[in-house]
Amino acid sequence: MGYPFTLGVASGEPLPDGVILWTRLAPEPLHPTRPGGMPNQTATVQWEIAEDEKLARVIQSGTVAAQPDWAHSVHVRVSGLRPGTDYFYRFSVDSHRSPVGRTRTAPDPASTAPVRFGVVSCQRYEHGHFTALRHLADERPDVILHLGSYIYEYGKPKNPGPGRYVRPLESEAECATLGAYRDRYACYRMDPDLQAAHAAAPWLPVPDDHEVRDGYAGALPGNGTSPAAFLKRRTAAFKAYYEHMPLRARPTGAALQVYRWRPYGRVVDFVLADTRQYRDGGDMLGAAQEEWLIGRLRSATARWKVLGQAVFFGRRVLPEPTAGAGAWDAHPESRARVLAEAPDGLVVLSGDERGGWAGDLRADWADPGSTALGVEFAGTSVTSMPPETDGRAVLELNPLLRFFDGRRGYVSCTADMDGFRADYRAVEYVDRPGAPASTVAAFAVENNELRQIGGEAG
Repeated sequence: MGYPFTLGVASGEPLPDGVILWTRLAPEPLHPTRPGGMPNQTATVQWEIAEDEKLARVIQSGTVAAQPDWAHSVHVRVSGLRPGTDYFYRFSVDSHRSPVGRTRTAPDPASTAPVRFGVVSCQRYEHGHFTALRHLADERPDVILHLGSYIYEYGKPKNPGPGRYVRPLESEAECATLGAYRDRYACYRMDPDLQAAHAAAPWLPVPDDHEVRDGYAGALPGNGTSPAAFLKRRTAAFKAYYEHMPLRARPTGAALQVYRWRPYGRVVDFVLADTRQYRDGGDMLGAAQEEWLIGRLRSATARWKVLGQAVFFGRRVLPEPTAGAGAWDAHPESRARVLAEAPDGLVVLSGDERGGWAGDLRADWADPGSTALGVEFAGTSVTSMPPETDGRAVLELNPLLRFFDGRRGYVSCTADMDGFRADYRAVEYVDRPGAPASTVAAFAVENNELRQIGGEAG
């Protein structure tokens, strides 16, 4: 076997006493007939987790089976760890050793220590280099939230347009089969900056539409595809997603458990929602998920209730009538029911936008002086081309929106018992590696509304 850890290592789903450790054996990641270039047999993988980066103080170790049916990916459930603590881990097969990854458990339920986390989304491989992820990795946050569009399923367009095709994909065809999705993930996971971000901190990922198909909503395939063919495609897409993510829940056919609650002491309750699988007509979440989400918001006791999900949440009037059709504006009754239960300290984090937006959530969308219900930070893209929407025009049409920036990057957040801060970080370019990053705007949340405290427009 050649070197099997070409896709790096990752951790995720942190609890106060444990995490998931991930890797996938792939000595030839894009082998045309054998996934990862692996033989069609189970391999035994050793793992170890330690208190120090050199792994001199190993506290747990073991073996796990890497099965061919799951593309030789492994998901190790580690428990018995201390809360709010850094750990370091590594895998080995035969004489081969993986890179060392850093992970961190969630804090103790009574903890009031600050929580530092990053927010990323929309990382289209062919649109540029993942330099923003390298900068986020260097921050070594407690956890990273990925809010959708981890991959893009598209094939290469006939006329990509200027600046839209910086890096070649492994295939010019659109993903529709399990093999195609696996190859697309492998293409992405070979990127050194993406590997660095996975190895730097545990992740809490949420898929959007591009992990399956652009614009999909619930069981509706769109684009003339039969329901049966779409469910087969979604089954393949979710299986490949699980195979490449440090998740606790395996998919069951065409279904994947996405919505979940991850408490971080007394400071943050991360409530992660699924805005794609259960859409039905005017209903964004589906009855079961909506009941769960509202129950979580009602019972949350942390200082900050952070709702992480994949599409723009607040009301937004756009110059182009068809823009934003996949967002919560298409489901206003669902949004109203969620906001009716808005607790003090609500912060909504959103993906999908390919541009950074920040705004207030209020009782009356047209009145900036109405009751403040919370705030929304919509993250910019890691690489995906920014929207062509005129940001200034949108800000003029929407009095509750406070900020727009179309540069690529990420959001860096810090929450404690006294405040919540979000920094919009942008890289200067994505058409080549090594771009510097800067903070283009910084916001604090006070009394459930935004206050700009720094950045170029501050």
